[in-house]
Amino acid sequence: MSDPVTIIMIEDDEGHARLIERNIRRSGVNNEIIPFTNGTAAVNYLFGKDGSAVERKGQALLILLDLNLPDMTGIDILKRVKENKYLKSTPVVVLTTTDDSQEIKRCYELGCNVYITKPVNYESFANAIRQLGLFFSVIQVPPAAV
Repeated sequence: MSDPVTIIMIEDDEGHARLIERNIRRSGVNNEIIPFTNGTAAVNYLFGKDGSAVERKGQALLILLDLNLPDMTGIDILKRVKENKYLKSTPVVVLTTTDDSQEIKRCYELGCNVYITKPVNYESFANAIRQLGLFFSVIQVPPAAV
């Protein structure tokens, strides 16, 4: 049996973070969610003390990534994750307000697995996250490379 998947949520808007977590839970997903409000803290967690990400080896992770962060871009985080030998198979779900077609294309080229534009309307946003939670409940996530 595989280890439970840990969801790494990188979202600087605390209201969005609460809404995301609440609606993922409403869809029946009870996995651990580790929230980060900035890229630096998330990168430090993901890549560890020595910057290699060896500390994540064997862990099953799923990253929820906002692109617009106060200290770095989500694109930079996505690129680093997908270039790292331990983290490259980690699914990354980009969840952002940006719907620019060039940015969407770039995220997929860098290896994001799903790109979701946050709906502006509260109820639409909540519904989209509940559907994402249902998606999380059925997908298979590989452990970080060993």
